[in-house]
Amino acid sequence: MKIEWGVRGTVMTVLAIVVPGATLGQQVPSGAMTMPEVVRTALDRSREIRQARYALDEAEERVSEAWGNVYPVVELSANYTRNLSPSISFLPAMIFNPAAGPEELIPVRFGADNLWVSSITVDQTLLDATSFFSLGAAGRFRALQDEVLRARTQAVVTRVRVAYYDLLLAQEQERLIDNSVRRVRENRDEAQALHRAGLASDYDVLRLEVELANLEPNLRRAGNAIVQARRQLAVELDLDDPESLAVAGSLAAMNLEDVSANTSDNRAILQFSRIGSFGSEGGETLVAGALGVRSDLRQLELAEDLRRTELRIEQAQYFPTVSVFGGYDINAQQNGSPSFFGSPRAYGRRVGIRLSLNIFNGFQRESRIDQRRAGLRSAQSQTRLARDQAKAQVRTISDQVAEAL
Repeated sequence: MKIEWGVRGTVMTVLAIVVPGATLGQQVPSGAMTMPEVVRTALDRSREIRQARYALDEAEERVSEAWGNVYPVVELSANYTRNLSPSISFLPAMIFNPAAGPEELIPVRFGADNLWVSSITVDQTLLDATSFFSLGAAGRFRALQDEVLRARTQAVVTRVRVAYYDLLLAQEQERLIDNSVRRVRENRDEAQALHRAGLASDYDVLRLEVELANLEPNLRRAGNAIVQARRQLAVELDLDDPESLAVAGSLAAMNLEDVSANTSDNRAILQFSRIGSFGSEGGETLVAGALGVRSDLRQLELAEDLRRTELRIEQAQYFPTVSVFGGYDINAQQNGSPSFFGSPRAYGRRVGIRLSLNIFNGFQRESRIDQRRAGLRSAQSQTRLARDQAKAQVRTISDQVAEAL
């Protein structure tokens, strides 16, 4: 016995048929839309997918930001000061005149009218475990957002397919009920004619009128179901005018036994139902295959890796940071009119190495480590629970399919 699994086949079909043709900003096809056109339009216009793409772009920029921690930091500063009234200090007069009294002071002006200062500094980190772990955390966050985008795409495609089928089913149901209404109405008219000719009883006419009265509300409900299904599909496609939306294909004319015997529209629908199969090795093969493609489990595993990396970042606070630095300064002063870095001018150069180690910060570091460890354990527990639930779901579906076959 072979059990067919629809998720993988659906995703592969979307990737092979829809995604290569999807381009941002494409126009919505006019007329009746086929299944590939509907899915392509949903992938292009879906607001959920757009939000997931924005989140992925943000994650990409976080990776770039994390790389900035390992690059050198170069800063340039320059300033000009005009002393409207230079500062004056009082010094003992005997410094300049030995004959002056010990209590005699003379005013001395410090600084010139124009002060020019410029400095360029370079700081390069040599050892910082936190920065390297932050790179790993940013990469894992990007992988998580990438998986979220994949999950959103799967969810949107699934909802669009279901909405497409619902609209086809509602149209088919309305057609069947409309045929029934017309047939009962014709039978009633014939019964009324026979009744007037004395060939039919009042009961025959009344029975058909009651049957018609019961069918007409069903016809209105079927029409409302079409409007509701079309409206739901328009929401998924982000269309402003649901009334103009039409889908191609017919469930009544669909041939499931011979795909080639169908129309092109129905063949396009069946392509999205063409799926791979797992052999008869048993339920464990099915479980392993399902767990390998489920996006919710992948997201939980990536979230667990992210929590583990966050724990390592906090633990890295125990290690010292080592960096080298250097600087180059230019100072100039003049009296009178300003002259851009004119004479007299002085230069300064400096290099050094800096070591920093956090000895004690009020147990904040230990508290953050405990918080990250608790978050990691919670993520691990959530992952195990989700895997067990997924296994149970897949086994239940496998049993139901086997029972149906």
